[in-house]
Amino acid sequence: MTSQTAGGPLVQLTGVNKWFGDLHVLQDIDLGIDRGEVVVVIGPSGSGKSTLCRTINRLESIQQGEISIDGEKLPEEGKALARLRSDVGMVFQSFNLFAHKTILQNVTLAPTRVRRQSKAQAEQRARELLERVGVSAQADKYPAQLSGGQQQRVAIARALAMDPKVMLFDEPTSALDPEMINEVLDVMVGLARDGMTMIVVTHEMGFARKAANRVVFMDGGRIVEAADPETFFTAPRSDRARDFLSKILNH
Repeated sequence: MTSQTAGGPLVQLTGVNKWFGDLHVLQDIDLGIDRGEVVVVIGPSGSGKSTLCRTINRLESIQQGEISIDGEKLPEEGKALARLRSDVGMVFQSFNLFAHKTILQNVTLAPTRVRRQSKAQAEQRARELLERVGVSAQADKYPAQLSGGQQQRVAIARALAMDPKVMLFDEPTSALDPEMINEVLDVMVGLARDGMTMIVVTHEMGFARKAANRVVFMDGGRIVEAADPETFFTAPRSDRARDFLSKILNH
């Protein structure tokens, strides 16, 4: 679902700085993400990747700079923030599903409450999305009855139910057992192919190669380099990226 305003990037970060106390976790971040673009953010632990992801819907506040989504500056708080945030789907490491609600109820909750959809409309859309992520048979179960991979796919369906303009994924497979990782990544590859704008923080280099339009490499709170996957993985420009890749790709 593309929005009506053409032109500039869908997500724009300009001069973004963030500190945790004395720790300068994001340093002068400038990044634009176009409609339909899949940007994969990689880098060593503590490089600021997850913090960057979380500033885009104000789960983390910033001290300097500006973030805009679809041409609108991200507000500090209040109803305007809630409205803009509902355009940004977020999938975390942990699945954050409501344990006491069924899978179907988890997916319909926000559309009925926030988007004011009718129950019937929300349920029809939820079933379509659960089918899309491959867990339609689990609709009436509770989260605890599902595997981690299934729960994470439900979390993706729940985010999609709000018809977001952009999807943020913060290490969505890092809490999963190895055999469940691909079932989640396959859903994400499908979304990328369908043209969803996505920002993905991940350690899964295969996904980055397959689905990313651009790989952004962070270290020490800065964007060190950004390139298409082929260029980044075969000919990284910075020593830091070469060092990082040599450690992870040779095992």
